[in-house]
Amino acid sequence: MIEIIKGTFEERIIRILQKKYPITVKELQNNLHLSRNTVMRFLNKFQIKGIVELEPLSDKTYIRLLRNDFSFIGKKNQRKFIKHSSNKKQEKNEYKGPMYS
Repeated sequence: MIEIIKGTFEERIIRILQKKYPITVKELQNNLHLSRNTVMRFLNKFQIKGIVELEPLSDKTYIRLLRNDFSFIGKKNQRKFIKHSSNKKQEKNEYKGPMYS
């Protein structure tokens, strides 16, 4: 099992590759909003580990995901802040004793 840290570009790349096949390097680059050199660096790293395979054609390079046994580890981040409300109603400060003397 391959452990991938949540919140990294590696996780984003793996998730995109799991959802969409076939995908080219150019499409992946546009989805991640990264430069081609940065995307290729991550893909070469994955290729050395045996996770992906790059299939170059005459005009495009396709990415093929070779493995699907990933474990995404790390702290789960809540995307939206949840506002908790109390059930207590705000009571008005009604003083029932004698007023100032």
